Amino acid sequence: METQQLRVFLAVAEELHFGRAAERLHLAQPPVSRIVRQLERDIGTDLFVRSTRSVQLTAAGEALIAPAQQILAAAQNAKASALAAGRGEAGTVKLAYAGASTHVLVGVLAREVRKVYPEIEFRLNSQNFALPALARVLRGEVDISLGRWDFVPAGIQTRIIVQEHLVMAVPASHRLASQNEVHLAALAGEPFVALPPHEGSVLGDRLRRLSLGAGFDAEIVQRAPDSWTAMALVGAEVGCSLTVSTVAENVTDPHVHFLRVLDETLPIYLRMAWRGTSDNPALPPVLSLAERVWPGRP
Repeated sequence: METQQLRVFLAVAEELHFGRAAERLHLAQPPVSRIVRQLERDIGTDLFVRSTRSVQLTAAGEALIAPAQQILAAAQNAKASALAAGRGEAGTVKLAYAGASTHVLVGVLAREVRKVYPEIEFRLNSQNFALPALARVLRGEVDISLGRWDFVPAGIQTRIIVQEHLVMAVPASHRLASQNEVHLAALAGEPFVALPPHEGSVLGDRLRRLSLGAGFDAEIVQRAPDSWTAMALVGAEVGCSLTVSTVAENVTDPHVHFLRVLDETLPIYLRMAWRGTSDNPALPPVLSLAERVWPGRP
């Protein structure tokens, strides 16, 4: 049973006239009659009662109308889905992100993708560290990752989303909590909460460089698995924690106060990264949307 046969059958069933059905289908009448006869042979029963004066549906013909319509609709949907996927308007895009600083940005993009490209499945993968997220892009496990990297490997394209500055999170009861800015030297001898050390850790590198430049080596009394936990430990008066301005913008804890760090340091950028050689047709439309909702910098 072919879709062309069903299309011809439905035209005859609606017109109850082979000539008018042929005109509607832009075919000659003999091919229409042959196609219907072949369909009847394939099914094994007559679909129409024919006479010199009229054409009527048999019970089998009546029963075939709804399934035929469903099959043709499914075929049309399948074609539309395939074309949409080829244009990148359908498919799956996976995004990996880390930290308290990115969940709002991710939500903005997810809403836009759902609105503009409802056929694209936008899968979000939250994790603790940005470096593994970049490695997952390299391995092709995710399409996009967000993070802060001073260096990116060959084959990876990036775009700056946000330029950030360093802030120091201190307990609300801290002696400096009433201030808005601080030099790291003012925190010599203080206990620090930090994220676990790993290769490419931007905040870990900045804390070590700045504290040594201020004449002391920061004493890390506890490691936190992520920024949310680090800020909770600061609020619990375990210690201070060096973080970035977007974390301060997304954490609303009355027990934590943020001070802008005044010491000179390299710029910190939150970047979007993807493989330049990706063959996922749904990726370019999502990247274009990201450029619109995350203006950032090129």
